[in-house]
Amino acid sequence: MKLCKVKDYKDLSRKAANIIQAQVILKPDCVLGLATGSSPVGIYEILIERHQNGDLDFSEVSTINLDEYKGLRPDDRQSYRYFMNTKFFDHININKLRTFIPNGLEENSEKACRDYDKIIEDCGGVDLQLLGLGHNGHIGFNEPCGAFSCGTHCVDLSFSTINANKRFFDSETDVPRQAYTMGIRSIMLSKKIVVVVSGTDKAAILKKVLCGPITPQVPASVLQLHADVTMIADQAALSQI
Repeated sequence: MKLCKVKDYKDLSRKAANIIQAQVILKPDCVLGLATGSSPVGIYEILIERHQNGDLDFSEVSTINLDEYKGLRPDDRQSYRYFMNTKFFDHININKLRTFIPNGLEENSEKACRDYDKIIEDCGGVDLQLLGLGHNGHIGFNEPCGAFSCGTHCVDLSFSTINANKRFFDSETDVPRQAYTMGIRSIMLSKKIVVVVSGTDKAAILKKVLCGPITPQVPASVLQLHADVTMIADQAALSQI
């Protein structure tokens, strides 16, 4: 694992955007694994700016998102499809037919997960996967549990994850209790992984991820086993190391 220490969130976003831009330039038809939440917003803003300046072409790129809330429509303002469209896809020249997110409206969990695994397989896997880090060590919506997950699956969201995401909803009761998420095995099969971590509130869990044992109780700790991971963290996030 390569650890890249940066000054702050602005530097973190620029560094991650540089890596993604290099991936797109080197392989214009690459498959990008994308994330939602507050961590990647600055990255998407930089990539949009570079595209609009004529420095970056997404016309041949495909994307596979990590997760989606179960039960939310794509046009729901809190859905991850809506997030990706408004924060990124609407502002670049990507073909939205090649932007994939789990189907949150599919009530049959087994079918939804099976269909998404087939999409990942048909795309040939992920060339570069972007990840954030949850306060309890989750990546995607892979929550702490007794064993590492394999493919796409439906998860019951933990209290800490619901609590962290409630700021995006009118109230905590509006936060969905389940989500579809790419599994740990699928993430680990990505050729390259970039993880971005910012803020003192992530310092304790980042220490466990980097320095603790590999355990499904800290899902992101499994990244220690991947051959090509770049962990980009600011000074605040690294304050306990």
